[in-house]
Amino acid sequence: MSGDARVVAVLGPTNTGKTTYAIDRMLGHRTGVIGLPLRLLAREVYDRIVALRGPSVVALVTGEERIVPPRTQYWVCTVEAMPEGMGVDFLAIDEIQLCADPERGHVFTDRLLRARGLHETLFLGADTMRGPIRALVPEAQYMQRERMSQLVYSGQKKVSRMRPRSAIVGFSVDNVYAIAELIRRQKGGAAVVMGALSPRTRNAQVDMYQNGEVDFLVATDAIGMGLNLDIDHVAFSSLSKFDGRRMRPLAPNELAQIAGRAGRGQKDGTFGVTGDVRPLEDGVAQAIMDHRFTPLNKLQWRNHALQFGTIDALVRSLEAPPDHDVLVRAREADDLMALKSLAESAEVTARCTDAPSVRLLWDVCRVPDFRGISHQEHSSLLDVIFRYLHERGGIPNDFMARQIKRIDRTDGDIDAISKRLAFIRTWTYVAQRKGWVDEIDHWRRETRHVEDRLSDALHEKLTQRFVDRRTSVLLRRLGQKEAMVAEVNDAGEVTVEGEFVGKLDGFRFSQDKGAGAAEAKTIKTAALQALAPHFHLRADRFYNAPDTEIDYKEQGGLMWGASAVGKLVAGSDPLKPQVEVFVDDVAGADVAQKVQRRLQHFIDRKVAALFEPLVAMQRDEALAGLAKGFAFRMGEAMGVLPRAAVADEVKALDQDARGALRKHGIRFGQFTIFMPLLLKPAPTRLRLVLWSLAQGLSEFPESPPPGLVTIPAMKDAPQGADTMAGYRNAGDRAIRIDMLERLADMLRAEDSRGGFEAKADMLSITGMTLEQFAALMEGLGYKAEIGEREKVKAVDAAIAAKPDADTPVMDAGDLAPATGADDVAASPADVPEGTGDIVDEGIAPIIAEASETPEESPGVPVNSETEIDPGTAPDTATAAVETEVFYTFTWGRMANPRGRGAPQGAGKPRGKGKPQGRGGPKGARKPGGNKGQNFSARPPKPEKKIDPDNPFAAALMGLKDNS
Repeated sequence: MSGDARVVAVLGPTNTGKTTYAIDRMLGHRTGVIGLPLRLLAREVYDRIVALRGPSVVALVTGEERIVPPRTQYWVCTVEAMPEGMGVDFLAIDEIQLCADPERGHVFTDRLLRARGLHETLFLGADTMRGPIRALVPEAQYMQRERMSQLVYSGQKKVSRMRPRSAIVGFSVDNVYAIAELIRRQKGGAAVVMGALSPRTRNAQVDMYQNGEVDFLVATDAIGMGLNLDIDHVAFSSLSKFDGRRMRPLAPNELAQIAGRAGRGQKDGTFGVTGDVRPLEDGVAQAIMDHRFTPLNKLQWRNHALQFGTIDALVRSLEAPPDHDVLVRAREADDLMALKSLAESAEVTARCTDAPSVRLLWDVCRVPDFRGISHQEHSSLLDVIFRYLHERGGIPNDFMARQIKRIDRTDGDIDAISKRLAFIRTWTYVAQRKGWVDEIDHWRRETRHVEDRLSDALHEKLTQRFVDRRTSVLLRRLGQKEAMVAEVNDAGEVTVEGEFVGKLDGFRFSQDKGAGAAEAKTIKTAALQALAPHFHLRADRFYNAPDTEIDYKEQGGLMWGASAVGKLVAGSDPLKPQVEVFVDDVAGADVAQKVQRRLQHFIDRKVAALFEPLVAMQRDEALAGLAKGFAFRMGEAMGVLPRAAVADEVKALDQDARGALRKHGIRFGQFTIFMPLLLKPAPTRLRLVLWSLAQGLSEFPESPPPGLVTIPAMKDAPQGADTMAGYRNAGDRAIRIDMLERLADMLRAEDSRGGFEAKADMLSITGMTLEQFAALMEGLGYKAEIGEREKVKAVDAAIAAKPDADTPVMDAGDLAPATGADDVAASPADVPEGTGDIVDEGIAPIIAEASETPEESPGVPVNSETEIDPGTAPDTATAAVETEVFYTFTWGRMANPRGRGAPQGAGKPRGKGKPQGRGGPKGARKPGGNKGQNFSARPPKPEKKIDPDNPFAAALMGLKDNS
């Protein structure tokens, strides 16, 4: 060192610009080297100098990384990796107060005592080093640097109340991860910075914080070593750390080193505690704010003048005591522990018989224990490396390849990838050692590539686990005044500021189900705020939408396309339902009112269209007296009313009143009084909904499928649901009421007291087999007695020549057999007046156009089973005797049949004595007698009486009187 070389101690608290000052001084010289405490900080300083002078003149040397251009002028190194004896013009050591660190202090002390620049040497650090430097480097000059901003203690704060741009400091990996997870749930995420991270992972995490992707940083005390980050507040989650040997409390100056990261440049910063940590004592907090700490009086030291004659001589030299009262011998470091452990091996001892071998062994022992698994495992690995180097002069390529290949995997969780990174760091360090491997450049590239891949994978895993980008973005934008931008695609998926937040269904927002409870509040707040203009645009579009885009569901829901926008609720009148809309509160009252008006218009028009005959009847001012009252009852019943419920009122109606009501389409059936137009599928579907609302039901009965004559009985439905559905329960089946009235027309011609059999038309109209029809009749109140008898089956000559017992032969005039299905399609329609009102009208025409559609006419259902009357068989046909099952039906209720479900005329005998062929086997035809005779004998019909309710009664009786 030249005589004019100066040594300067640049001392002061954090944020005084010491490192920047040293970089500027170094670049003022032709050559220089700067030693830094962490490889993370070394990478940061290297990038700064490269940006100023270019990569061709700047070297980066750490334990695991070595970038040395041919024309290197400036060296950026970790303190441990600083080259010795280079003779550079400028030399600087940063964070010189680490001379007192129990674990690494002896390395810094050695640089303080022996490292010098040819022209200038700088020691950068805390003011607590002033005394030791004065004692050990008496020629040093001093430069005091003042902090550029204030540092203020803010006490204790919960993580949930931590403001953005805060760093929470922990002192273990588990503690850091736990805090990061908590911040992710409450604040959207945090970047993670630890000394154990690779530079690539650390830089990616820091960039994420610096760029504003996250507003919080969770770190170990690694950030206290000169890392320049945009931090406003530092919070300690613990005040003690494990120093490699034991847990110990942090000294005030150590706390200040970390807290000083808050506030950069002219910007003030704050510090405090969080979690379960008790608030700092007043004296400690004040000392940190005033930068007043107890001066250091002892520095860690280890002998640098090592003896390599034997292993024992090397150990003794490493354990030599210092010769200055400011210095204390450093505790046993990992490298010395490894040396002692390997010295116990007889084979290692046998190999170390000369100074080069001992020196090689010491170099191997200085390989850092990056893995941190156990001292014994680390020593075993060093033993393998030493044997290869000693025997072969280098580590075999195949051995290196196997170790690297085993590590080169990016699967697994954070811990697995972190362990692989620690393992690859060992081989990266080995590859950096000159002469240890063949093709040194190749292995440096290989280990670097693996470390980069693992670093990227670790960064991705850390981000996935500890960063909810969506919540982070939304929280940040919520804190700004600018309106957020929301987009809604055709599927209703909502993105805010590019982040998916949920779906918009109609006028209600449902947020992403994957969000946790803490994120959910932020997502909903941001989404609803950004969706405000979309609600108004959507409401305008809905208000102008045609009725064809709106529909109601059988449970009362109101739909706009596939979106639920409201529901029907009961009104003051069954035909005047009200609307309850599904609109989020944030959409505003205007949107809700617009949606409500549009839905009310829709349902009002729907009711008016589908129940037009009923509405017209209620508005008919020509109706008066009992007719008007009956019209009101029909309105309450929405066009379908069981006759038994209004028997007395029907009886009280005179012919004029009935005629007026018939003009509006009312049919007075034996079982039901109804309006045929309102039995169509569309009015029926709406009637069930309106009736369910009026009844206050929580679950509405569903409308039957259109076009079915019979359906399974609606046994579990509320009372009256079958009538509202247009059916009448009869046993296990329910029959459509218009078809029931047509059946009643046929039954009136039968002797209900004496008994009768089913006709083909009866089976055809119901679409049932004989057995199903018998069950239906029993459900209607008839008794069905089953019997067996012989019947004659007509066989034509062609089939007689080749008989087929399974194929019945029928006359061309017989009805075609039914398909055998339980439910035969035939829709309610405008049955002619006389069909359901035969007694009232005095006529019984049955008009059924099979070609009409279900919406226009009921048609005639296909016959389920054809009864061949033996009496109609041709005499010339060949008779085949078979047994047949038949049913005899009699009215089974002892009550006044009128108005109580019995067929009109029930109980009136049609002939004398019991009809032949009735009553089961006793009435069956005897073999050999009365061939070809019909044993479904019918009595002669008595003279038909004129019903006084008949609209033609007066005319007919007048004709009789005139005759």
